[in-house]
Amino acid sequence: MGTGTAAGPEGNDVEERALRLGAQRSRTRDGAAGAAPASAASDAAASACETGRAYEGEAVAPVSRLQTPDEARTSERVSRKRGEEPRSIKFFAMLNAGLILTALAIVVFKSPNGFAFGGTSGVSIVLSALVPSLPVGAFMWILNIVLVVLGFIFLERRAVIWSAYASFALSAYVSLFELVMPTTASITGDMWLDLCFAVLLPALGSAIVFDIGASTGGTDILAMILKKRTSLEIGKALMLVDVGIVCCAAVIYGPRVGLYCILGLLAKTMVVDGAIESLHLRKVCTVICKYPLRVEEFVVRGLSRTATVQYAYGAYTGKQVTMLMSVLTRKEAMQLRLFVRKIDPDAFITIVNSSEIIGRGFRGVN
Repeated sequence: MGTGTAAGPEGNDVEERALRLGAQRSRTRDGAAGAAPASAASDAAASACETGRAYEGEAVAPVSRLQTPDEARTSERVSRKRGEEPRSIKFFAMLNAGLILTALAIVVFKSPNGFAFGGTSGVSIVLSALVPSLPVGAFMWILNIVLVVLGFIFLERRAVIWSAYASFALSAYVSLFELVMPTTASITGDMWLDLCFAVLLPALGSAIVFDIGASTGGTDILAMILKKRTSLEIGKALMLVDVGIVCCAAVIYGPRVGLYCILGLLAKTMVVDGAIESLHLRKVCTVICKYPLRVEEFVVRGLSRTATVQYAYGAYTGKQVTMLMSVLTRKEAMQLRLFVRKIDPDAFITIVNSSEIIGRGFRGVN
């Protein structure tokens, strides 16, 4: 996040513009219909000429001058920590957590109901129904081994290694859960409830895995091969495969299950996207108040963040205002809102959600 500072020439330009606007409104107070009342426009223009600002608080200044060396070092350390990628142990733990959630959903909720939404798990559920002597986990091993071999043939080894691990680990977790919790029927007896968890658990697992820059393997390897070796649109190709799997499930398990699979396929994409955005969600806060310097100091020294400072002017009054914009977490945004309301109950604050934040202090390209 860049740090804006109040530049003198910019401020002078805005003040001159505000004065010109105020004078113009004073001359045209009896103008076209829909304009502000003449007395209000005249008062606003006079106020603009007298003060030049909508808020008469102290001017902003670079807060780096107010920081102690210890505070500066602490802020630098916090900024680096926020922006760094997960370390090896944390990366490995989060990857396996996401795979375990996905495997649990396959064994407990998908397989007993015939929910084949696509991917290697969907193909395995269909094949297991055709060949009941082999469990879903066995077919996942077979499919993933084939895909990993193809990956090593057509792709760079470095690009495949983590996808290969994820493919085999997911197959292993599915086989483990099939041994520990063997079940051929719904554990809840409610197909709709099972569908909800068959969508939510893999979505959460995928969001965790994607958040660290990894994947769950399987058809992701096929997508990488198609991207490198063909001109096919990967998204459409994989969607067609998923639709074909759903159609097979409808033929094998009946139209009722087929319709549930269609719902699951549609919900899966939306829930995964929503879960990923939720993990990265930040608050873009814009503040206009009487005491911008105090707010700026609170953001930098209190939250170890930074802010962009801009000069603007009110469209109605023509008065100059100082705008502070900063990107914060949910907790930090709440702290900022409480602080601003405390020092200036009449402050103007906007808080907007954003999940695509790229820059220092944030996690790379989301």
